[in-house]
Amino acid sequence: MTAFPAEIAIQPIAGPLRARVRPPGSKSITNRALVCAALADGTSTLRGALDSEDTRVMIEGLRELGIAVSLQDAGETLVVQGCRGKPPAQRAEVFAANSGTTIRFLTALATLGSGAYRLDGVPRMRQRPIGDLAEALNQLGARVVCESPGGCPPVSVTAGGLPGGAATIRGDISSQFLSGLLMAAPCAGDVTVRVEGPLVSKPYVTMTLKLMRAFGVETTASEDYSEIQVPSAGCYGARDFSIEPDASAASYFWAAAAITGGEVVVEGLTRDSLQGDVAFLACLEQMGCQVQYEADRSTVTGGPLRGIDVDMNGISDTVQTLAVVALFAKGTTRIRNVAHIRHKETDRIAAVANELRKLGAHVIEHDDGLEISPGPLVPAAIDTYDDHRMAMSLAVAGLKLPGIVIRSPGCVEKTYPRFFEDLDKARRSQLRSS
Repeated sequence: MTAFPAEIAIQPIAGPLRARVRPPGSKSITNRALVCAALADGTSTLRGALDSEDTRVMIEGLRELGIAVSLQDAGETLVVQGCRGKPPAQRAEVFAANSGTTIRFLTALATLGSGAYRLDGVPRMRQRPIGDLAEALNQLGARVVCESPGGCPPVSVTAGGLPGGAATIRGDISSQFLSGLLMAAPCAGDVTVRVEGPLVSKPYVTMTLKLMRAFGVETTASEDYSEIQVPSAGCYGARDFSIEPDASAASYFWAAAAITGGEVVVEGLTRDSLQGDVAFLACLEQMGCQVQYEADRSTVTGGPLRGIDVDMNGISDTVQTLAVVALFAKGTTRIRNVAHIRHKETDRIAAVANELRKLGAHVIEHDDGLEISPGPLVPAAIDTYDDHRMAMSLAVAGLKLPGIVIRSPGCVEKTYPRFFEDLDKARRSQLRSS
């Protein structure tokens, strides 16, 4: 664990930022790969993994369920002993902290076991709904009960294997419900999943299906993912698997290039990334930046910025980043179709609106997003709401605007413990030719 002060003052730079960075491994890929490897037949090695609170609680949760995971290379290499589709522990208490992927993915995985399991987290987790996933699992023959009002954790699972069949699940709250269900499905009987209503964060479901394929499971899906069929496979195949850098983390450095008029190279991420959040680059292009894609990197060069109207449903983890870029753009930026981010680590729409207003922006809060018009910017101390993305996105503003202080910065431990160190390195660096 990294030791963090109570607050961090961001040091601005005088001119354009010129830097080359490689963010840590993708949290989304790391936790999905851990689940597939855990359910595999044999030993898998995951390389380039993220070492953060969210991945640590996933690993500890798997261990509680009887699955052996060992760490090498300072946590960047994970060796997972697969359980052939059935977690060995007959009893477990899993603490998921505030990791949505952990509690949702492991609730589904636990139904494959034989015994009694309970999954819980921090107080905020008890406000984050999981009832739709529980209901869908119960349609497949599981026995899952949500103990808090509104279908929220703690979650109790009484397991005897997952028979399979057909299940319907809502798509408008969190794509993690569908991803968790899909990753458990190959170890059940044949499963057909029907998605009711619009599906949020569709690229994350695409990522899940690609990870399942990488570990040997093929699925059949309609183009809009309204129906997905998963044949019974018993378990996944063990793999040696490399994890690419985190695209959500990369967004902060691309945004830094945008607001300072600089040039930032992010290594290891390309147009063909498994992660949908590389589409953030298209937003920056619309705002006036130049983007160059190469075989092993992507580069953003900042230019005069203009406001845009954008549907960010598929890349909602970068909403806060784009909102910060909007502070420095000419005209109004409208971010739409992200109502589901009110159910994240905090109500991200309300939190972003509050903090941008502190900085002098004119912000209109909508049910499904934000309308941001720049005003004369002023320094401020930023509250982070125990939300890692609030801390990292608003820190970027401090590279351009003097006087930004990030309160309770330790929340970045959740997904990017070295963020402030890497941001300072980028601030001090000059771009060198490759």
